[in-house]
Amino acid sequence: MSTVLRIAASPTRSAATAAPPTAAGAAALRSAARRHLSLSTAGPQSPPSPRSDASCSARLHRHPLLAPRSFSARTAPSLPSAFATLVRRPLATAASSGSGKIVASAAEAIKDIPAGSTLLVGGFGLCGIPENLISELQKRPEINRLTVVSNNAGVDDFGLGLLLKTKQIKRMISSYVGENAEFERQYLQGELEVELTPQGTLAERIRAGGAGIPAFFTATAVGTQVHVGGIPIKYGPPVINDAGKKLVGKPEILSSPREVRKFGDRQYIMEEAITGDYSLIKAWKADAVGNLVFRGTANNFNAPMARAGRITIAEVEEIVPVGALPPTGIHVPGIFVDRIVHCTTFEKRIERLTLNDGKSLSIKSKKAGSPDAEKAAQRREFIVKRAAKEFRDGMYVNLGIGMPMLASNYIPEGFTVLLQSENGILGMGPFPKPGEQDPDLINAGKETVTLLDGASVFASDDSFAMIRGGHVDLTILGGMEVAQNGDLANWIIPGKMVKGMGGAMDLVAAGKTKVVVTMEHTAKGGKPKILKQCSLPITGQQCVDMIITDMCVFEVDKTRGVLRLVELMPDVTVEDVRKATEADFEVAL
Repeated sequence: MSTVLRIAASPTRSAATAAPPTAAGAAALRSAARRHLSLSTAGPQSPPSPRSDASCSARLHRHPLLAPRSFSARTAPSLPSAFATLVRRPLATAASSGSGKIVASAAEAIKDIPAGSTLLVGGFGLCGIPENLISELQKRPEINRLTVVSNNAGVDDFGLGLLLKTKQIKRMISSYVGENAEFERQYLQGELEVELTPQGTLAERIRAGGAGIPAFFTATAVGTQVHVGGIPIKYGPPVINDAGKKLVGKPEILSSPREVRKFGDRQYIMEEAITGDYSLIKAWKADAVGNLVFRGTANNFNAPMARAGRITIAEVEEIVPVGALPPTGIHVPGIFVDRIVHCTTFEKRIERLTLNDGKSLSIKSKKAGSPDAEKAAQRREFIVKRAAKEFRDGMYVNLGIGMPMLASNYIPEGFTVLLQSENGILGMGPFPKPGEQDPDLINAGKETVTLLDGASVFASDDSFAMIRGGHVDLTILGGMEVAQNGDLANWIIPGKMVKGMGGAMDLVAAGKTKVVVTMEHTAKGGKPKILKQCSLPITGQQCVDMIITDMCVFEVDKTRGVLRLVELMPDVTVEDVRKATEADFEVAL
């Protein structure tokens, strides 16, 4: 029989006359209470509560302190009777079991969302997105002028990209534009407002919103345009120059500067919490009281968003009986969930199917097809192999998209290196073999991956707690420009290319983490990328410790603002490096 806990007043003493509880007794009761969901102050003979709130019901799993039977103050005198008597009662009605949260269809679940709402939409790339709820919104074009908070906006023809096409979204609050061409086009042509936010800051703003914390301070993005303000949120209509070329219009809305405060010897900026009118999330399993479990990396932003919505709607793959989910395995307790819809059809599209066919992974050159293509590819391989020499046994490492990720193929034999991925993995394994790919297991580059023995998966807010807290030993990422003082730029070319900062600003702001940048030494036409001062908006101030290029390796003396040339790649001379580098450097070969 399903049972719940109630707290009953002692039949022998009133709270006013009871002796003060012992410290041990009070601690025992607090511990027991925390483990159970339904607690009230009604007497032992009170009728069942008429509330249909699912948070008032739960399966009874006895605390180790409880006897094998129910007990009262008379049978357990060692517990202070003034506090409570623990008794059991059956789940009386379907309403009290929380089944009122289950709705018949995705259309029913979103039917009352009005135009102008703020929606928190879970997922990372296409992994863990509420695809059925999004599809139903697309069928309701009158639900428009939406502000959507999501890490990214899917792709052109799937996920939130569908709502971009129908122009139902007025503003996106995201960390990454990525490869969604329609997202970038609408932003640059003034059709869409975009508030770009560092990924870890976005996750924490949402977590704070769900926890009732209005704002917090972070070192992420200090000294960047996020800090000082002025990032275009909305451009005006495109303009045509004298040559007849269409150009990006003038910014009409700009981001605001952040409040700054100093704690210890570091500066921090204030970020405000985010909440939503509705949270649309995707879970693997749910029970009728709203408890949710996610699968693999489909947790990502879903868990924090479930907590931060005024009304949270979860589309799920399976609804299980109440009590079937182990209490210790629940990712989101039912108190945060208002509606559950069981969907039977999921495309679960994989954005970047990446497989391990047993062959060594090739490193493609941007100059493929040219006479120097083979040589360029070889030099890029030098970069990756050299980056792998920074691994140390027992390290926790985060690898960026592209070249940095390939360094994992050269982890020295006998070393244990645990790879961390921003979307919620610690202990990431190699790419899967053909036929073993899983759409619920991807890395931060949206590539299919596997998990090593001992791996763990978690939500995005936990992932960035690891990063911001300095628990990651080494991060290797790409760059567009690096300055001689260690400034890094790698997230935007104003008015031309908008990828977003993703998690890079968080990764480089963790003071205890070594930051290594891997990149080609020059841009097209031989233009230097290692400069006296970055010309592009920076990702982080004085954050780079080492630069590895296809020509050489620099160490960065951030205190003096000087580069030290410590290694040359094969067939490269110091003079070659001088010609290709604007920044000043010392030779320390």
